[in-house]
Amino acid sequence: MTEPFEHKARKRFGQNFLCDPDVVSRIVAAIAPRPGETLVEIGPGQGALTFPLLDRVGALTAIELDRDLAAWLRSEASRHGNLTLIETDALEVDFGLIGPRPLRLIGNLPYNISTPMLFHALAHADAIADMTFMLQREVVERMAAPPGSKTFGRLSVMLQARCTVEPLLHVPPGAFRPAPKVESMVVRLVPLPAAEILDIDFTALDRVVRAGFAQRRKTLHNALSGVVDDARLRMLGIEPGARAESLPVAMWLALARDVASHMNQSPTRP
Repeated sequence: MTEPFEHKARKRFGQNFLCDPDVVSRIVAAIAPRPGETLVEIGPGQGALTFPLLDRVGALTAIELDRDLAAWLRSEASRHGNLTLIETDALEVDFGLIGPRPLRLIGNLPYNISTPMLFHALAHADAIADMTFMLQREVVERMAAPPGSKTFGRLSVMLQARCTVEPLLHVPPGAFRPAPKVESMVVRLVPLPAAEILDIDFTALDRVVRAGFAQRRKTLHNALSGVVDDARLRMLGIEPGARAESLPVAMWLALARDVASHMNQSPTRP
């Protein structure tokens, strides 16, 4: 077993290194990697997942911003398999250029970039088979929340409109070094087939969802004022007196289609 690199966690990179062998084994089992698959790990850190995955599949691509860690990973990886390291910010990576497709993304994501990273990855969903990420437990609960729950919100709608969200396992703070002040959770996201989201205008969806959840206590009549009127809400089968968290994702998609169609019909200003 590779000894962990004695590297002080850097706050600017949001580093918390996974160090519990049992948790590592459970995550690897949940990923269930197979030789020949294209695995891409975001933020390999001290290699807690990297090396066991390399042992299973023989080859892996990893994206690491910390140059010191990247150098150490490169030196240690040869004992486990073929590691291709990309030394850059994962938010700047074009996943569509990594191959062969489809990709399986993996990562213990820094919590300070977790939401932007999710949407950046989904922008390349046509190249991705699935994503297995470690995130803050509260974020995963919001991602997977059903309509009507207190945690159902903008993140729930925007992610569930693009992929299935499956929480996998809880990870306590003690599984990391240094221990974070929050609970963590592993989640799997599987992008929906392109044919199922072909007619979704995500710009319109973001507009209505942002407005709808901006002030959760407001009814849709008030929250969506200026975006869509009550008559159009009723035409879509939506009660204007309802609140945003009560609408299922399918209703938000119907709203987005309606708003997009009216935007496209609006006269162009000179």
